[in-house]
Amino acid sequence: MAYEVVDTQLSPEGRLDILSKAEVQRLLDTRNGGLYQLFRNCALAVLNSGSSTDDGKELLERYQSFDINIIQRERGIKLDIKGAPASAFVDGKMIKGIHEHLFSVLRDILYIHDEILSNPTFDLESSAGISDSVFSILRNANVLHPNLNPKLVVCWGGHSISREEYDYTKKVGYQIGLRDMDICTGCGPGAMKGPMKGATIGHAKQRIPNGRYLGISEPGIIAAEAPNPIVNDLVIMPDIEKRLEAFVRAGHGIVVFPGGAGTAEEILYILGILLHPDNANLPFPLIFTGHAASAEYFRQIDQFIGVTLGPDAQKLYKIIVDDPERVAQEMQIGVAQVREFRKSKGDAYYFNWTLKIDHAFQQPFVPTHENMRNLSLHKKQENHLLAANLRRAFSGVVAGNVKDSGIRSIEKHGLFEISGDREIMEPMDALLASFVAQNRMKLPGKAYVPCYRIIK
Repeated sequence: MAYEVVDTQLSPEGRLDILSKAEVQRLLDTRNGGLYQLFRNCALAVLNSGSSTDDGKELLERYQSFDINIIQRERGIKLDIKGAPASAFVDGKMIKGIHEHLFSVLRDILYIHDEILSNPTFDLESSAGISDSVFSILRNANVLHPNLNPKLVVCWGGHSISREEYDYTKKVGYQIGLRDMDICTGCGPGAMKGPMKGATIGHAKQRIPNGRYLGISEPGIIAAEAPNPIVNDLVIMPDIEKRLEAFVRAGHGIVVFPGGAGTAEEILYILGILLHPDNANLPFPLIFTGHAASAEYFRQIDQFIGVTLGPDAQKLYKIIVDDPERVAQEMQIGVAQVREFRKSKGDAYYFNWTLKIDHAFQQPFVPTHENMRNLSLHKKQENHLLAANLRRAFSGVVAGNVKDSGIRSIEKHGLFEISGDREIMEPMDALLASFVAQNRMKLPGKAYVPCYRIIK
């Protein structure tokens, strides 16, 4: 099948008007370790906004002829783009939001390579060094605003959700926007787009001209969850672990909508952090919510958390069903408590330095078949460390479902094997099976083929 494509040249807006010859060379380097493939793949994902695919491998194969180059001129640079998805254009001109996102990708890829990964002053083996790198990437992207009161609500949830669930996320976003709070999501479709869409109406009604819609992604997932054009600040983090840390450091509270394996990964991440003894008295509003038909979904999630992490974990969140106004009110109260706590501790409103994030949640986990087989999924460890390993298991399922590298690994080596104590494996198997039955693993229209095998 042939897909309509467009060729174009673009000039940047803002501080990326000029690049050094060395920077251009790094971006166009096609050798092993060069940045070109990373730059090309992320750029293609951004240009594919609104697509009906959540398969990173399929996207790359669909637009094999796509190419992007940098032209240096005396008055600055231009991007020379060949074979871009036509959906990124209106009457032959690129949509402004997508244009901005393209140069956000360029900014972050260069900065991460030059100032973080290649910078010996960042100790990326230490917990403090990793947190410093997350802070530096967000600061370079100009998304940390020191003069604002806390009001950034992180919204997590699935990219593959029903129409009723999507409409509910818009209602919650609308109520949040009416209360002058901003939205941060993983920037893709579904439960990531809905709250932003709702908040734009709430902000418009309150005549709030500078509403923030922050999207945080990473190279492995961006092709499956292309940034939606409502995002007015896009940041690309180096990996999923730094992406998750960016959410909880920059955000002031979290709302979780129904989703699949990726949402379970996010839930386990935040619960594991909040279960750490050092965070015992730290306020962090966490709300699970969905429309009336989602009650069973959250019952299953709550049951899984209770069986694996216990009642202490269940005390860390509230479940609110079919009540968008109450969700926003509870979040507003929680964010006010966050402000008072940060003020009393002298902590920044724009970056949560006080939050203790164990190194187990920061170390990049590469979901190879061997690493998936060797996960420690047993209860003879501290609760927050069990949460870290459960998070890695669901992260591997996400990779096998939608990430180009994960899909190719499954094709080559077969299914991921996940094993552990029966009392953990059985509820995990049941939860993943419920995600499959509810069409939460892939976008509608595609039969889901599992990428994993649970061994009890």
